[in-house]
Amino acid sequence: MSLFTPQDALVATMVTTSAADERISSNELLSIERTVAALPAFAGYDKDRLAYVTRTVFDMLSEDDGLDAILGMIIEALPRALNETAYAFACDLAAADGTVKMTELRWLEMLRHELGVGRLAAAAIERGARARHQRIPEEPAESVEL
Repeated sequence: MSLFTPQDALVATMVTTSAADERISSNELLSIERTVAALPAFAGYDKDRLAYVTRTVFDMLSEDDGLDAILGMIIEALPRALNETAYAFACDLAAADGTVKMTELRWLEMLRHELGVGRLAAAAIERGARARHQRIPEEPAESVEL
């Protein structure tokens, strides 16, 4: 029996993605909270479990082979029908702070492979995440001649 519910596994996926670059931004935390509050995959989810899952992920990441252990728990708890959903949530988290670091890319690749998300589906999910988190470029202020 898994320590995680399917919803916990989705949260663990997001928390692990956020922690992959060894820092969690406020944008990432806010994105996790918004995702849990708004999306149907989390209907009926006890939001108090967020702290439990986050602590569990951080504790496991501090151990040798912790990443593999987290991935195993995610795979065990997650119904196959939610594999692309988990990958999409991870991609959204990676894109939330505006930059995707190499450590996050490695985690996403590992996650994609273990979840069995095909390359075409992964590319579509990644492009969607990039589009959702695109920022409007700042335009230089127009100079006014006096």
